[in-house]
Amino acid sequence: MITIIAASVIAAFVITVAIGPSLIRYLKKMNFGQKILSYVPEHAGKQNTPTMGGFMFIISITAVAVAANLLIRPFGGVQSFTVLVLALCYGAIGFLDDRTKIRKAENEGLTSGQKFALQLVLALVFLTVLHMGGYLLPSLYIPFAGVSIDIPWLVYVVIAAFIMVGCNNAVNLTDGLDGLAAGVTLPVAVYFIVIGAVSGNMPVVVFASALAGGLAGFLVFNFHPAKVFMGDTGSLFLGGAVAGLAFACDQPLILVLVGLIYVVETLSDILQVSYFKMTKKPVLDEKGQPVRDKNGKIRMEGKRIFRKAPIHHHFQLCGWSEKKIFFVFVGITALMCVLAYFGVAPRYR
Repeated sequence: MITIIAASVIAAFVITVAIGPSLIRYLKKMNFGQKILSYVPEHAGKQNTPTMGGFMFIISITAVAVAANLLIRPFGGVQSFTVLVLALCYGAIGFLDDRTKIRKAENEGLTSGQKFALQLVLALVFLTVLHMGGYLLPSLYIPFAGVSIDIPWLVYVVIAAFIMVGCNNAVNLTDGLDGLAAGVTLPVAVYFIVIGAVSGNMPVVVFASALAGGLAGFLVFNFHPAKVFMGDTGSLFLGGAVAGLAFACDQPLILVLVGLIYVVETLSDILQVSYFKMTKKPVLDEKGQPVRDKNGKIRMEGKRIFRKAPIHHHFQLCGWSEKKIFFVFVGITALMCVLAYFGVAPRYR
């Protein structure tokens, strides 16, 4: 098993590093540059950095997963291909989003409604396929408690779809600093390698190993200062991969622990927006009249909990460097993955 893990990690890493320079040159040639949001002026210097670099690890992970299934049949199977297809489909949504942004030359692609609908449909199809194949039962394993709670299938589907779509968007939100999404997801991939190994789930082992190797290779180009960004193409692929692995291991609730940074990033954004809306009021001029923007709309202002959201921007404005945020967030994730292992280890004794 160690040989399979090492081979998958190394193969994905080498493929990613090998195709990286050519892909970056191609993205530059095609003018596929990232447009920086106006409310993040501290990132102005990153304007037009090549995006959609997630194709590096998407290609390598796909190649390794397919090769493992074709060459070493006991180590492939329905689960690895189902998780791969799910991740690829979510990556396709990200690609549509990235292409729309590039075509419009701004940082707004698909609408939130369009992305949510596509993500929800994919989640429902994935859950149905695993269930029909006998790989997924309508029960939730509770870490540390060592018990599984059986629930009606329809209720389970609603909860599971919420978890999957939420995970997908949370990883996307985390991708806001150089290397952050890739760095945080790397220990999560290692966690699933371990879980796949102790449970004898070789499809999970192979896919998670390829994921780890691909992300390590991508960080060669994406670590600060980034030469390329993964774009929504990469971040939505990662969200699908992480969620798919959690369900393939039948432990979706563990995402709260291993994905703590994802959760905090998402909650910080939700809290910021909600509190702003609750406290917003018109901006008044010296005469007490509402101030209007260039489109004639009344300018509104509200209170904020954080200096800026998601929370990695808050720490930036507190004086933390991108590298410090990277190492702290990745370190926290690694510790939570260790804790999560002890929370589920009794299940595999």
